[in-house]
Amino acid sequence: MTELFTIENLISFVTLCGLELVLGIDNVIFISIIASKLPVNQQEKARKLGLMLAVVTRIILLLSISWIIGLTKPFLTIFSFELSGRNLILLLGGLFLIAKSTKEIHHKFSNEHHEENQGKKKAQFAMIILQILLLDIVFSFDSVITAVGMVNNILIMIGAVCVSTAVMVLSAKSISEFVESHPTLKMLALSFLILVGFTLIAESFNQHISKGYIYFAMGFSLLVEFLNLRLKSKSH
Repeated sequence: MTELFTIENLISFVTLCGLELVLGIDNVIFISIIASKLPVNQQEKARKLGLMLAVVTRIILLLSISWIIGLTKPFLTIFSFELSGRNLILLLGGLFLIAKSTKEIHHKFSNEHHEENQGKKKAQFAMIILQILLLDIVFSFDSVITAVGMVNNILIMIGAVCVSTAVMVLSAKSISEFVESHPTLKMLALSFLILVGFTLIAESFNQHISKGYIYFAMGFSLLVEFLNLRLKSKSH
């Protein structure tokens, strides 16, 4: 037990917490947008349940490390391309994310008020949670692969996942309300999710795209949007 509380493990824990938070931002945005389809009194419950499912999914995957390693081994070769379980999960997840985000953008442009009212009547809580769970699996898989590559201690991995998820649970409501109150930010968030979807598809074909480029593009776009919002608030 004393070997667990070392400087090296502490640094690994803090670093992994930071990475899990960065990787979890996409998940929080997606959950916030999907949960907004529900009636107001169910949205917070859906956000919290979605994030709880995310942490459960991550812990289950962490406890199944040998299975995860097996998923990275190819089970089918098409010409020179080797297909693994990881490739398949990332491909399907990327396609789902692009399709869902594109559909949401389409709804924003087509008779928004009518779509919003109809959507909230028809949106079923179980169906929304199912959609969140499907994306949780994709995002969790990417997150767990990162954790396994960085740290050897399973307790450190689980601890980092729990801490980062707790932070996301506390911030999810604020993020959701902020995104919902600023339509241009919601459109930007949906565009980010399409970008993430394309990244997942590229990763599924073993074309590695540095996450640093993706997050820099997102950060720069957000900075420009915040400056626009500040300018608008000063002009009124």
